[in-house]
Amino acid sequence: MKIAKQSRLVMIGDSITDCGRAQPVGEGGGLGAGYVALVDALLSAACPDHAIRITNVGTSGNTVRDLKARWQRDVTDLQPDWLSVMIGGNDVWRQFDCPRFPEIHVHLDEYERTLDDLLGLTRPRLKGLVLMTPFFIELNRQDPMRERMDRYGGAVRTLAARHDAVLVDTQAAFDEVLAHCHPMALSGDRVHPNHVGHMILARAFLKAIGFQW
Repeated sequence: MKIAKQSRLVMIGDSITDCGRAQPVGEGGGLGAGYVALVDALLSAACPDHAIRITNVGTSGNTVRDLKARWQRDVTDLQPDWLSVMIGGNDVWRQFDCPRFPEIHVHLDEYERTLDDLLGLTRPRLKGLVLMTPFFIELNRQDPMRERMDRYGGAVRTLAARHDAVLVDTQAAFDEVLAHCHPMALSGDRVHPNHVGHMILARAFLKAIGFQW
């Protein structure tokens, strides 16, 4: 497994990462009810000797602008060995559900530039970095929101190569399951996964870091 024993893994993102985690920092029983808690549970059960400390600092509603504003407190100050970032869902979604409020829209160039700057500052201090693509739980690639989300995911793939990060293609993980079920089986709004969707995320994350099932 890529993450060494007794490492601290900080996981940052939006509501999908947050998932009701404890404030101001989610750890132990305060990791929330999503994929972060599932990753912690599986690592703790299967690799108890690794003693990996997982910290959840996901915050509901966040875009990459919000990550920039709290990066010092929620990433740098926590001094992680490994960092996992999944952001972009709201950056895209606000362009569709709030079309009359362009000031809150985070377009692709700003998204990629901001994330690139944050990773450039932080990567030299890390032992490892994981970048998780944003996703839309919709198999139709011609759907406007799916098409745009794929472009933001493409930016994450570019940044993963640039910053020597482990890439978790969450969209591909969902697409594999969507070949056998309707999106509503995984999410009521195609953005926030149910328990099955969160297990898909956890499984994709663990596979990417070399966890042996």
